[in-house]
Amino acid sequence: MTNDSISADATAAWPVPCSAVAARAGTRLDYGDRIDRVAVYIAAHLDEPLDLDRLAEVACFSPYHFHRVYRAITGETAAETLRRLRLHRAAGDLVRDSIAMPAIARRAGYGSVEAFTRAFGQSYGVTPAAYRKRGRLNPPVPATHQTEDSMHEVEIRDLPAHRIVGLPHTGPYMTIGVSFDRLYAWASKQGLIGPGTRSFAIYYDDPESVKPEALRSFAGLMLNLGVVEDGLIHVVDIPGGPHAVVRHQGPYAELGAVYRWLYGEWLPNSGHAPGDAPCYEEYLNNPRTLPPAEWLTEICVPLAG
Repeated sequence: MTNDSISADATAAWPVPCSAVAARAGTRLDYGDRIDRVAVYIAAHLDEPLDLDRLAEVACFSPYHFHRVYRAITGETAAETLRRLRLHRAAGDLVRDSIAMPAIARRAGYGSVEAFTRAFGQSYGVTPAAYRKRGRLNPPVPATHQTEDSMHEVEIRDLPAHRIVGLPHTGPYMTIGVSFDRLYAWASKQGLIGPGTRSFAIYYDDPESVKPEALRSFAGLMLNLGVVEDGLIHVVDIPGGPHAVVRHQGPYAELGAVYRWLYGEWLPNSGHAPGDAPCYEEYLNNPRTLPPAEWLTEICVPLAG
């Protein structure tokens, strides 16, 4: 396919009114159509920086959920799609044109020939120089992606809105416990912790699309008092409405596999679309007093009404 034909296809496929998409059932076919539009859009804009919010708009998905859905359906992140398509174009440049290697490397998004050579070799199995000498286009070495075979029970619930107080957290999601420790220390000094205290965490980003150090989340508690934001403690409202809820028993480290199944298998086949709010978790028992095998977590994904 030529660059001209890619651009023509992209023009035909976009824009599509989001209201028209939302009116259709949220089936796997519908999800596939949305993700296909994104792939076409990326292919038509290979020389532009990747704008994840724009891609979410193209797919008519909330930015809170687009990255998870895209990765679950395609088996790669949008950044990996862009990298793969740029390398594919570079392969064509190598065999069709007498473009200098540094120029091909820059066009593929690499700052040096060495970095481009490593990336190309990982994908195509040979160096760019060997590929150019061979003089023909071969498909890249197919990547293998793990699938989640386990099934989980999903319950559709109309959840109430929650107001929680807590601490914003930036960094790997597995380190949010540090923010919870600080939050519990603060609440304990205030005499606010009791047997009915509920713990929540809001997760704003897809951990496989955003660098670990840039991930945004929020560690929160539901407390029976009015708390004024003071620069340390913040107040956040969790919207109510229909949610897909999965209860998981076991270590928190296993939750990533549940998310992959939820976004990759259940959601596209459910007839539902994600709502315009981030997913969150409620921790139903105390990890400080129970072994990891007994930890209970509910994953709550908002659904479009």
